[in-house]
Amino acid sequence: MIVVGIALISLGLFFFLSSAIGLIRFPDCYCRMHATGKADTMGILLCLLGLATFVLHKGFEGERFLLVVKILFIPLFWFLGGPTATHALLRSAFEKGVRPWTKDGKEILEWPEGES
Repeated sequence: MIVVGIALISLGLFFFLSSAIGLIRFPDCYCRMHATGKADTMGILLCLLGLATFVLHKGFEGERFLLVVKILFIPLFWFLGGPTATHALLRSAFEKGVRPWTKDGKEILEWPEGES
């Protein structure tokens, strides 16, 4: 059970690291938000599942089980709030006229009239 917890936490840390690298390396806010939104969500889920296995490795007693339930509520709220926040930030950037980066500099979206 401890090995499973270590594996889950290590895999979660890998997703957090890939998220940080994507935040640094990607060219525009749309790509960066995609990298951080997806990888952070998976990273937090895996890390907290690993933490829950550490808590439960001695058995399903009352206090331990209650603690695991509380731990598992964190990713539930993250799944509800994370994509909503990412969408709101990207929608705000789109409405402010932040253009997506393209390799050849061509437009990939048709912008509404009067927008820059």
